[in-house]
Amino acid sequence: MKPILISLLVFALLGLACDATVFLSSDARATLTATAETATAAAWTRTPTRTSTPTLTSTPSITPTATITLTPTVTDTPTITPSPTYDFPKVVVNKQAFCRYGPAPAYLTAGDLKIGDTGTVRGRFRLSTWLQVRFDRLGYFCWVAPSVVDVTGDITRINYTEKLNALDPSIYYKAPTNVVATRDGIRVVITWDQVHMTADKDRGYFLDLFVCQDGNYLWWPVSFPTQNTTHFTIKDEKGCSQPSGGTIYTVEKHGYSNPETIPNWPQP
Repeated sequence: MKPILISLLVFALLGLACDATVFLSSDARATLTATAETATAAAWTRTPTRTSTPTLTSTPSITPTATITLTPTVTDTPTITPSPTYDFPKVVVNKQAFCRYGPAPAYLTAGDLKIGDTGTVRGRFRLSTWLQVRFDRLGYFCWVAPSVVDVTGDITRINYTEKLNALDPSIYYKAPTNVVATRDGIRVVITWDQVHMTADKDRGYFLDLFVCQDGNYLWWPVSFPTQNTTHFTIKDEKGCSQPSGGTIYTVEKHGYSNPETIPNWPQP
């Protein structure tokens, strides 16, 4: 619209100018014409300036980068299968008796047993039927004759043990001296010197012998209750592949002396 109005205005001015030129001088007409042309040129060449309203560009919100939480790989913990615990054969005492330090009646008494005492079998001895038992009431190991306990379980799975005497060697007395073995036919006589002990400590002597009888090689443990017995006679014959012999101990209430080998056992 504006260019059309400006053009009409220019033409009107030119018309007026034309009409007025009759009365104007040539210099005045030239000035008027130049002014009109300049206005027309300005109207046609002016480029309207558009002031654009700036579009508000919103500052993007910074979206925090999510922290990646690593999910740990679950490693299965292996289930430990416990080894089965061996169930030791159980015993119940069926008569009043003694539990001893070795697998024979010749050994020192380790404790008194009462009817109903319970325990578990922990060992056996190759040369006798006695059982090494840990009695609950006593709380330690000792040996018992199988005839005085009722056994529940398989004792054949129990290992043999060679540890007969659980006591340390006596610090009070030594083994007998001057030990001699002599033969009289099928019998061997063993003699030794007396070991003098106090009446309180005196438990005599212990002989641990191996002899041949009726073709059988036998373990023969024997003990004497007092220090006054200083000899022992035993049957010993031919017919065994292993030689006879043995050892002797002094015995006091705390235990046994170190052993003394019976020297020069006379073979049949």
